[in-house]
Amino acid sequence: MTNGDSDAETMHAMTYDRFGGPEVLSATRQPLPKVGPGEVLVRVRCAAVNPVDWKIMAGGLQGMMDTVFPVVPGWDVAGVVERVGIDAPEFSVGDEVMAYARKDYVHGGTFAEFVSVPVRCLARRPSTLSWQQAAGLPLAGLTAYQTLTRLGTREGETVLIHNAAGGVGSLGVQIALALGARVIGTASPANHDRLRALGAEPVAYGDGLTERIRAVAPEGADVVADFVGGVLDTTLSVLADGGRHASIADNTVLEKGGQWMWVRPSGDDLAVLAGWADEGRVSVRVADVFPLARLADAFELSRSGHVHGKIIVTP
Repeated sequence: MTNGDSDAETMHAMTYDRFGGPEVLSATRQPLPKVGPGEVLVRVRCAAVNPVDWKIMAGGLQGMMDTVFPVVPGWDVAGVVERVGIDAPEFSVGDEVMAYARKDYVHGGTFAEFVSVPVRCLARRPSTLSWQQAAGLPLAGLTAYQTLTRLGTREGETVLIHNAAGGVGSLGVQIALALGARVIGTASPANHDRLRALGAEPVAYGDGLTERIRAVAPEGADVVADFVGGVLDTTLSVLADGGRHASIADNTVLEKGGQWMWVRPSGDDLAVLAGWADEGRVSVRVADVFPLARLADAFELSRSGHVHGKIIVTP
């Protein structure tokens, strides 16, 4: 897999052996991941940064998921199948794939030369997306897709997306349109032209937001997807009779009849997004690209909160 007999079963990876900020990341050599039944080994072409990566590194999910140090962070990947497990007939060596490669515990992630991925997480890379774009689609795309489909978004409905210019929100706009909905998106005025280009009707944040939404949708929104948090009052004030709402950032929606979303790995759902990408309905904006050794810088950029598009890392 790598040069030299002594390196044949190891790989370059970024790891951390304690919780903390980007300073705990180190460039290391790690054993090549084992490939269990129902898994494939993927040679990483690109991996994408998501805020959950550095939040986990800071210990933010200790109460939810077990951690086995040293950790290779990262859940998003696009790459080529290198080995196939004994119960993975769906894929062959050489297949180009992408995945939201979250496992049941935190350990072997995607910021490395290789990653083992359960078949249930995998989909084939759309020919219309670059490696960078394909790596940026899974987690954000699945978050938006599963939110909108679990809310039962139907053709002809009006969908309101909070933070429509963000990484999840911009994909949510495209997915809602692919589902046949009309889309209204909240965003700062600087992002309104971009939202119009995606096909959404932009509405500015700030005082008077409810009135501005009602001005363009007097009957209210049938579906509201909150991809930012802190907007429950606005959601309830513009929700149509019989409307449905969900949030990925505010669990208090449960007290008001909404759903609190946590994205689930699904190769089947990802294949739907891949199909829409090939039809030109879904695309991914790439903001910046870093080499693997500069993962700490990529995390710092993500933490800044001022990124319009996906941050990509290449081994």
